[in-house]
Amino acid sequence: MKYKLIVLLLFITSAAFAQTDSKLTSQLQDVLKGYNGQAGIYVQNLKTGKTAAINADTLFPTASMVKVSILCGLMDKIDKGEIQYNQKLAYRDSLLYKGEDILGSFRDGDTIEVSKVAMLMITMSDNTASLWLQKLVGTDYINNWLATNGFKVYRDNSHATGRDEMHKKYGWGVSTPYEMCRMFTLIRNGQAVSPAASERMYRTLIRIFWDDKALSQIPPYVQAASKQGALDEAKSETVLVNAPHGDYVFSVMTNNIKDQRWTEDNETYILIRKISALLWHYYEPKSDWKPADGMDKFMKDE
Repeated sequence: MKYKLIVLLLFITSAAFAQTDSKLTSQLQDVLKGYNGQAGIYVQNLKTGKTAAINADTLFPTASMVKVSILCGLMDKIDKGEIQYNQKLAYRDSLLYKGEDILGSFRDGDTIEVSKVAMLMITMSDNTASLWLQKLVGTDYINNWLATNGFKVYRDNSHATGRDEMHKKYGWGVSTPYEMCRMFTLIRNGQAVSPAASERMYRTLIRIFWDDKALSQIPPYVQAASKQGALDEAKSETVLVNAPHGDYVFSVMTNNIKDQRWTEDNETYILIRKISALLWHYYEPKSDWKPADGMDKFMKDE
């Protein structure tokens, strides 16, 4: 309990001294002009503490970004010894979430370690893996962990006590750009569950297959932790970049978008790429890096 109080005090203190970066905020507002949908952005330079926020406390669907909270709940149970990191699980056909998930190709009775299911949940955003771990940990347990650690609105709505209305409105999960950035910062700083659990989670979050949106605008030799979420009407991404001149974190969340195509030239995907590129060059102004010519044909992950 003492450890958790220290974590909360650190965030209260940092929030109190955070300064708005007016120049960056203005540039982000310019990028949003003409966007056909609702958007929220939160950015923080973790070295200086300066922030830029647009609808940063507005509720948005998380879609697959809720999986970071499932990972935290899982790691909390592992940290307490209730689940083993290398524990073998037996797959059952009843777990299948129809789609193109890797676990969906398993046969009933096949076994796999918890660690690999967690990797598939985050790295590949495998929905079958995610629902399996959610069931293993318990949605109410996950939400209790979030509440205990100071998250006011970030919640898993699926099979959660008293959250039927939120599930109807926001789907699997709900959060704000600010709270998504706070989650990534906690993990980055070794303050989520425990230093060891945070380190394990961060190692998983830097190995993302879906790197054709925000990550495509960051040099491949720069480490970045991220998670993406997408529905027809809402596409979002949160990224923490270990940049040469100081870490920065940002979250772009959207809802009620007009362009609901699942194509690389979707308006929201273009928006996320623009914001990521803007931030990289804003914080690393001497960098002349840009995606190599011809990269488009290697970014067709869908």
